[in-house]
Amino acid sequence: MIWYTLLVLAVGAERVAELVVSRRNTRWSLERGAVETGQRHYPVMVVLHTGLLLGALAEVWCAERPFDPVLGWTMTAVVVAAQALRWWCIRTLGPRWNTKVLVVPGLPLVESGPYRWLGHPNYVAVVAEGFALPLVHGAWLTASAFTLLNAALLTVRIRAENDALATTRVERPGPHTPGIAR
Repeated sequence: MIWYTLLVLAVGAERVAELVVSRRNTRWSLERGAVETGQRHYPVMVVLHTGLLLGALAEVWCAERPFDPVLGWTMTAVVVAAQALRWWCIRTLGPRWNTKVLVVPGLPLVESGPYRWLGHPNYVAVVAEGFALPLVHGAWLTASAFTLLNAALLTVRIRAENDALATTRVERPGPHTPGIAR
C-alpha cells in the first residue's frame, strides 16, 4: 500500500504543477483580454478532484483493499497514459491551457495535437485517470463515485467551454490563416 500512496501523492504533485502552469497562463490570457466564464462550477471541480485523491487513499487504507496484479498494473498503465495525454494537451495549447474557462477573443481555435481528433481531449484524460487511479489498488467505490459525479460536472464544464467559445469572437482557422498548422 505504500507504493500506492506514493502514486497518489505523485498524481497530487502533478495537479499542483498544473495549477502553477494554469496560474501563469491565466496572467497571459488576462493580459490579452480573456473573458472568464464558468466560475460557479470551478470550486466544485476542485473539491471533486481533491476528493478523488483523498477518497482513493482512504478506501484503500481503511477498507484494506487488496492489490490485484492484473487489474492494478492495467490501471497503472491507464493512469500513465492519461498523464501523457493531459500533458500533450497542455503542450499543444501552450499559454492558452488553463484549469479555468478563459477565452482570448480573436484567437483561432487550436486544431492540432490531440485537438485534431477530439474537441475536449483533456477530459478524456480526466475520465480515464479518475476511473483508473482508484482501481490501481481496488478502490472501486471511489472510482464509481468519482466517475458518476465527474460525468455530471463535465456536462456543466463542457457546456460552459462550448458556450464561451461560441459567444466570444473566435476565429475559425482557414486555409490562409497565418501561423495555423492544419
